[in-house]
Amino acid sequence: MRDAAIEAATAQIRRVQNGEVPSPVVCTFFDEATNTASHVVHCPVTRRAAIIDSVLDYDAAAGRTSNGSAQVIVDYVRREGLTVDWQLETHAHADHLSAAPWLQEQLGGKLGIGADIIRVQNVFGKIFNAGTRFARDGSQFDRLFKDGETFLLGEIPVTVLHVPGHTPADMAFVIGSSAFVGDTIFMPDFGTARADFPGGDARQLFQSIRRLLSLPPETRLFLCHDYKAPGRDDYAWLTTVALERECNIHVHDGISEDEFVSMRTTRDATLAMPKLLMPSVQVNMRGGHMPEPEADGISYIKIPVNRL
Repeated sequence: MRDAAIEAATAQIRRVQNGEVPSPVVCTFFDEATNTASHVVHCPVTRRAAIIDSVLDYDAAAGRTSNGSAQVIVDYVRREGLTVDWQLETHAHADHLSAAPWLQEQLGGKLGIGADIIRVQNVFGKIFNAGTRFARDGSQFDRLFKDGETFLLGEIPVTVLHVPGHTPADMAFVIGSSAFVGDTIFMPDFGTARADFPGGDARQLFQSIRRLLSLPPETRLFLCHDYKAPGRDDYAWLTTVALERECNIHVHDGISEDEFVSMRTTRDATLAMPKLLMPSVQVNMRGGHMPEPEADGISYIKIPVNRL
């Protein structure tokens, strides 16, 4: 069946390869505390930029936030003379808090996420008993992207792909000839993302990954996480479609959908919950904002006992 969004993304990748549009410049900032890769991508002609999957530092024991990781991004953007148009989230992360609101204050840019964040808000709004003050319509974000939408980052075309499975709202942003794929897939020696969170689906994840791997083989894939697979000493967050199709230990060419679902389901049953899931989801489903302050003016993170 024809996939118009993949065709559009492939066409724009070819335009970059043919020199018709500029190739994006990417600088990655890795937060070892959360194993998160945040990316700043910009058009070399116009200096217009997007920040993807930023990290707000959070001390879980003390319940305190800080901006050290995000400040490094601010320093880079200002040093390079970039203008930030977008703060993009590939999904509502369960392993780190987003720094997007603070970065908006410092640098500007519209906050964008997949339109199915509304599904995530509905599910986790109930889990955390968020009450009627918590809007479940995605209004905390400036833009809710749907599959196949396109826009420009400076002179570079961008195609947005809906790639659910890890969560219902996962999006990949194909910017020029590079794809920022969030938590769908990891380095070839580490495999793929889990699919056992509320709203996750291993079968859907397989289909989303194979969709991404139908892009041209040389397409660069920028990942959101790395955990250093056994035998590898360095963190890595850049791979290609060709490498993933040949070498990914979970989903290389020849692995069937049923084989993947069986593997992923069995593996996920052995995994502990991410240590920052409780604060991360409560904040990120609000667009990176803390829960509404209570009568004393303080925001509180809830921990539902025996709920997850």
